[in-house]
Amino acid sequence: MSSPTSSTVQKAKLPLVVVLLAIGTFLMSTTEFVIAGLLPSIATDLDVSVSQAGLLITAFAVGMIVGAPTISVATMRLPKRLTLILSLLLFAVGHIVAALSEDFAVVLIARVITALATGAFLSIAAVVATTAAGPAHASRAMGVMMSGMGLAIVAGVPLGSFIGQLIGWRGIFWALAILAAVAAVVIGRFAPAEEQQETITFRSQLGVVRQGKLWLVLAATALISGGFLAAYSYISPLLTERTGISEAAVPLLLVGFGIGALLGTVVAGRTGDRKPLATYFAIGGGSALVLLMLIPLSAFVVPTIVLVILLGFTGMGVTAIATPLAVRFGHSGPSLSAALTVSAFNVGIAAATWLAGLALDSSLGTTGPSIVGAGMAILGLIPLVILAIMRATRTTTPVPATQPAGQLDHKATAAR
Repeated sequence: MSSPTSSTVQKAKLPLVVVLLAIGTFLMSTTEFVIAGLLPSIATDLDVSVSQAGLLITAFAVGMIVGAPTISVATMRLPKRLTLILSLLLFAVGHIVAALSEDFAVVLIARVITALATGAFLSIAAVVATTAAGPAHASRAMGVMMSGMGLAIVAGVPLGSFIGQLIGWRGIFWALAILAAVAAVVIGRFAPAEEQQETITFRSQLGVVRQGKLWLVLAATALISGGFLAAYSYISPLLTERTGISEAAVPLLLVGFGIGALLGTVVAGRTGDRKPLATYFAIGGGSALVLLMLIPLSAFVVPTIVLVILLGFTGMGVTAIATPLAVRFGHSGPSLSAALTVSAFNVGIAAATWLAGLALDSSLGTTGPSIVGAGMAILGLIPLVILAIMRATRTTTPVPATQPAGQLDHKATAAR
């Protein structure tokens, strides 16, 4: 027979703000991923080569890596709701500047500005979502919030690419700017005001860099997320050249990847609250297994379709589990811990796409990115093994049913 506390924890509903932040995450993720499908039209319009236009992707990644922790520290004394609103407005401004400009350099700078806003939003939103849901539902809240990224891959990116072909890349940028402005108004209206909390100091924020457990989580995050994205970034040549799937069918299969990603974030969020390290092991091990199987089986259509969907299901679960663990281990500076997780994702993306590109051009051919990805995912299990040996996430004190959802109990949440 379950206790009142466990019954209350199980039946508790997530606050509305978590859903609102999922919408914001959808916008941020759409702008990050949709740009790949718009590069040819951007290159033509701005009179640059496609490879030069590709710098817009690189600039965005660099902006996320550097900007997320920097903006987090810079805004640590601002109310989090205000920071979210300002991030959305800066996101909108970045898109408007890019949409109005005829100069590639200006568009590149605008892209960096957009990345800064995206990094700030995702890192602060992670803290707001997990704090509002309470420590017993932190991973579940992150799963719901990051389902916005899965939805972006399922709907936002293909729809954005299709609309971009009709109205041009500038039209997509205008649409994202308008939607971000609307999201800022909605979050400003419905997100709860921040409760009075202990003043966060610059010293306490930077204190998280001394937490070894946090760096182990960040290493696992960069390697495992980079692993599945190494294969995903170059999935098109694998599908068309090795599997024999037509180019017209590739977008449909990518939608399948997105559906798997959407489900993976939700499932990981629900299991991660009870067994965070076990869930992370399942994500990393599952990604490695899928990638290893993809190497020989990508020569066959049906197994490849199944494996691509499973790749989304296993890989994207990282987004639901990594941030709550990082915040747990870096609880003295939750915003910076979440921001460093955002940076770790993008470090993984940058390293993985570079190595996978080299592998693609080598004698490994179209299976090269999957080999790189499998290797990264397997390496990502090492930090998790160390955390398990350290017993870093031993069972903590249950959250009392009477404790406000927005109040973090450090005794319950701090890693031992």
